[in-house]
Formats: sequence, structure tokens, C-alpha cells
Amino acid sequence: MRNYGAGRDALLDAAVRVVARGGLRRLTYRAVAEEAGVTHGLVVHHFGSRDALIEEALAHAVRSSMNSSALEPGTGSAADFSAGLADMVESGPDLQAFQYELMLEARRRPELMPHLRGLYEEYFDAARRELSQMLGRPVDRGLYRLVFAALEGLVLHQLVFGEREVTEEALARLRTLLQQLAEEPDGA
Repeated sequence: MRNYGAGRDALLDAAVRVVARGGLRRLTYRAVAEEAGVTHGLVVHHFGSRDALIEEALAHAVRSSMNSSALEPGTGSAADFSAGLADMVESGPDLQAFQYELMLEARRRPELMPHLRGLYEEYFDAARRELSQMLGRPVDRGLYRLVFAALEGLVLHQLVFGEREVTEEALARLRTLLQQLAEEPDGA
């Protein structure tokens, strides 16, 4: 017998794969059940509604992505900043594609926006905390959003074009810039 939590996570992983491969329009109980190798009734039992499935799959994707991104290694060193980013894209392309699909879908379905915005705040907060530790001072929204946007763009580029070396080169340059910023006496 499956552990409830593990079974639920397996269904969320299946939902992520379905959306990543076919877009949100392909997300049905049957598609998730087929992907997970279970009955469609089990998917209904766990989530109750398609909207609940979408919301929980998005939260699951962000948690999984945060756990594997190394966005916030906590060392305060520019050399460690986002060290696992390229690996994250290679090891979980469906997870990344799912998030981009949901971002685009939120433009068409405004009811998804609060969920997406709330979950992306986790990313922004992680970037803010790590940059503040790295620079030894609080950072403003413009800076942490700029850095996060660069990281997100690199993820999308690697996801679409598969050019890990470009991601690594750009990250090395970003780390150099952040180290220079950290060395400035007053953050000027």
C-alpha cells in the first residue's frame, strides 16, 4: 500500500509532466492517472477539483525547484550563488517547463495569478535573503528582482536551447558582478 504523502507527490509529479509536455489544456484527471499509472478516481479523491490539482501542482513544483536550485546556499559567497542552476534544469526539465506553462496560462486565467504570485514570492524572498547575506547589507527590490530575472532567463534559455555552457558562462559573469558589488564599501 502506498504512503499517502508519497502517493500524492507521485500524482503531483505526474500532473507536472502532463502540463510540461502538453500544456495546461491537457491536464485532466485521466491524463494524470494514466501518467501515474493509477485510476482516475484516485486523482479525484486526492484533489477534488482540477483547480485544486493545478494549485497544488504549482506549489509542489516551486518547492521542488527551490530544493534543487541552490538559489539560497546560505554561504554568503558569490562563488556559490546558484551553483546548482544548470544541474536543476538538466535533472528536472519538466518541472521548469510546467512553471513557464503556468505563468503563461495565468495571463489567460487571472484566477491563477494570486497563487502564482504568492509562490513566486518564495523565489524573490530567497534571492533577497541570499543577496543581502552576500553583500552584507539589505538589497532593494530592484536588485533582487533583476538578479532573479537573469536566473529565470538562463533557466528558460537552457530549457529551450539546451546550452548548459551558456548558462554556466553567464552564471560565472553574474557571480563576478555580484562579488564586485559586495566589495564596494557602501553599495554605491
